[in-house]
Amino acid sequence: MHNFDEIVNRKHTYSTQWDYIADRFGKSDLLPFSISDTDFKMPAEVQIAIAKFNELGIYGYTRWNHDQFKSAIANHYLHRFGITVDQETIIYSPSVMYSVSILLRELALKKKAILTFTPMYDSFFQVIEENSLKLVQTELVNDGTGTFEIDFQDFEKKVKEVDVFLLCSPHNPTGRLWTNEELSRIVHLCKKENVAIVSDEIHMDINLTKRKHIPILAFLPEYKNMYLVTSASKTFNTPGLGGSYGFIPNQIIRERFLTVQKKRDFLNSASTLGIIATMAAYNECEKYIDEMCQYVRLNLITVEQFIKEHIPEIEYHLSDATYLAWIDCRRMSYTMDELQDALINVGKVGIMDGKIYGGNRYLRMNCGCPLEKVKQGLQGMDKAFEYLRMKKETNV
Repeated sequence: MHNFDEIVNRKHTYSTQWDYIADRFGKSDLLPFSISDTDFKMPAEVQIAIAKFNELGIYGYTRWNHDQFKSAIANHYLHRFGITVDQETIIYSPSVMYSVSILLRELALKKKAILTFTPMYDSFFQVIEENSLKLVQTELVNDGTGTFEIDFQDFEKKVKEVDVFLLCSPHNPTGRLWTNEELSRIVHLCKKENVAIVSDEIHMDINLTKRKHIPILAFLPEYKNMYLVTSASKTFNTPGLGGSYGFIPNQIIRERFLTVQKKRDFLNSASTLGIIATMAAYNECEKYIDEMCQYVRLNLITVEQFIKEHIPEIEYHLSDATYLAWIDCRRMSYTMDELQDALINVGKVGIMDGKIYGGNRYLRMNCGCPLEKVKQGLQGMDKAFEYLRMKKETNV
């Protein structure tokens, strides 16, 4: 069994979350719950596979288009999600957002507009705007119990204005695991308007429910203008190794994608260690996934219970998926600037302001870490709110 309680000192490792926390919060002495990688060691099986390859001591140009890589992916989808995939549609990419960027440019040719949900992973906003495309948003609605619902009336109206719907499944930052009915309705409405669907499913393995994640590929018989991009990196904490993959069923788009990647952007060689890690993870580490999901679920239950008992100004309900807690601060009487100031300077914790993701008066807390770190972070939050309460009483 993997030891998720192990505390690993990540400082002085060039870690974005730990060593460069000041970039986001202005101070370096904070306990970080920010960028979405985890503080868990990768599975032992992956470490062994990498160590074995490292014994060779040669890191030359490599290929990804081989059966070992693609069959590892196909087998993962079959065993984890019950989906049979066409290996010919698999592509390699240096990162998920690189794949999204190419696909948007290739697919948004008429209206030059992309629809996505809000709140949303902030890189979605950036990739749309930096590709000189129009951002069209449809807001997810908090039903009052922490579950975010799709406003299908608004979705149906706005999908007519765009070339592509950019989906995040499961959803970052709210943690929604979309139901079969929701996905089916999305596909139906996009098909009706001939709108392509690009689905980022990088959090697909981090499922905290008894329901299965449903890849968008499950709807391929109904609609073929769909593209799935993802990576093993979130699940197994390997983003520093590089590499992702995707499924592009449309042969013309697939060939164009590979041409752009190789002959325009000159990303001709795969990350060797990224490929090795993906194959080892998918072939040998299903138990690790189950254990991590169970551990993360307990972390998020801890967050839910602590907030309910100690910080009544805010609210959090256990999410379906991801290791991200999307914390509702709309009822509190403090501004988000006041809250962030207290979290940083009193609580000494770095927790992301939800406005970055289009969610005003929310916090996004990364709980992909040992439980002890979560508890320390909650204590820091408690100190921040106690300070705000005392400050308010003093001013009164």
